[in-house]
Amino acid sequence: MKDLFELLRRNKRFFLLATAAALALRLFFVFRFPLVAGDSFIYGDIAKNWLNHGIYGLTDNGVVRPTLIRLPGYPAFLAVVFAIFGQEHYRTVMIVQALIDVNTCLVIAALALELFGERPAKIAYLLAALCPFTANYVAAPLSETLAIFCTAHALYYGVRGIKSLSAGQSGNLYWLLSGLWIAAGIYLRPDDGVVLAPLLAALLIFLFRRPNRSKTVVAAALLAAASLLPLVPWTARNWRTFHVFQPLAPRYANDPGEFVPKGFNRWMKTWAVDYVSTTEVYWHVDGEAVDTDDLPVRAFDSRQQYDQTDELISDYNQQTNVDADLDARFAQLARERIAQSRFRYYAWLPSLRITDMWLRPRTELLPLETRWWEFSHHHLETIFAVFWGALNLLLLLAALRGCLKRRLGIYGAVLIAFLLLRSAFLGSLENPEPRYVLECFPVVLVLAAAAFDKKSILNHKGH
Repeated sequence: MKDLFELLRRNKRFFLLATAAALALRLFFVFRFPLVAGDSFIYGDIAKNWLNHGIYGLTDNGVVRPTLIRLPGYPAFLAVVFAIFGQEHYRTVMIVQALIDVNTCLVIAALALELFGERPAKIAYLLAALCPFTANYVAAPLSETLAIFCTAHALYYGVRGIKSLSAGQSGNLYWLLSGLWIAAGIYLRPDDGVVLAPLLAALLIFLFRRPNRSKTVVAAALLAAASLLPLVPWTARNWRTFHVFQPLAPRYANDPGEFVPKGFNRWMKTWAVDYVSTTEVYWHVDGEAVDTDDLPVRAFDSRQQYDQTDELISDYNQQTNVDADLDARFAQLARERIAQSRFRYYAWLPSLRITDMWLRPRTELLPLETRWWEFSHHHLETIFAVFWGALNLLLLLAALRGCLKRRLGIYGAVLIAFLLLRSAFLGSLENPEPRYVLECFPVVLVLAAAAFDKKSILNHKGH
């Protein structure tokens, strides 16, 4: 990042002011809107048991049992913070995350510098510094802030590697670093491995279009090895402890032998497209009652199906648990709905889930109603949510304009492919959450910076 440091040196006042604003915004969220709930306690419990008992596990009725439902990246981060500052100090965790996120802004600026030049780099830094959607997540002990941090680094070093190959150099150090950052991201969230695919695809293109094939093969080997080999210790631990081959975390966050209601999950995918369905139905199972009236009309194809669904929900509410028999009934209902329209299940609903995750007002960590659009129930909250959503939309439109106005070449193809691949993966989930697209925001911010800059010359200089 030598060029970035030179840019910082020549624009000290700008970067000092922008950094102060970035830190102030993040600390505002930390002290005004902190949120420690749900997954935060799961991560925290694993971290404390790791520190106190040497067991990577969860507390079950006072007994610590080994687990594999979460990869060890974020629990390790919490364990380090707890070891230094004391356990249960989640506010300290948030402050450390704020500092890390400010560093992510610099990496985003460095990526923009590689692609577009100095002025877009400064704009990208300012956009990243003032982006409330990523800043908000430092106030929650969740893996998102660190995952964004790793994704930005992986993409930056991947772009540097591509530029090196384009200039006839190997760039092996860049490919090694990109792979290691991908591995770190995977240890935080397994879906962060999506970054690897577009980079390998770019190298495949180089293999057939460039004369320096040996360098390309070495680069691909380094990238793949650095990304995947760090997973070996975790895979070995899971085999030794549970006798299962599990190089990542299970899709449904279940330990071996734990029942997974796959029929219920598949039924959810036949109608769920928005975050409110996740909060009002998906998160309630198991343990809380579900109201049939909370289901949208798209959850039923006929009056008969409505009655069938209502009966299933009523039976669930009597035990607030999905057992094997009830799950089989949900699975049968899901099969009927899929047979009714395969296009809806495999194309239309996934596209709606992707749209919701990208466009929904990102207010999930703020003390606002999930049903933000019900204006008659909460006027001010609705107005704020619309403003928040408009700000998000403006940023996305700017990124689209930056993508269209710039000559991005293979670098842009990698970034866009990453956005498309991650979006496609997220569309396959039955529990859409806006936070799942946050790892895409380094790319969004870089492209938006290009839109706000008047110049249109792509920086092709090799470094």
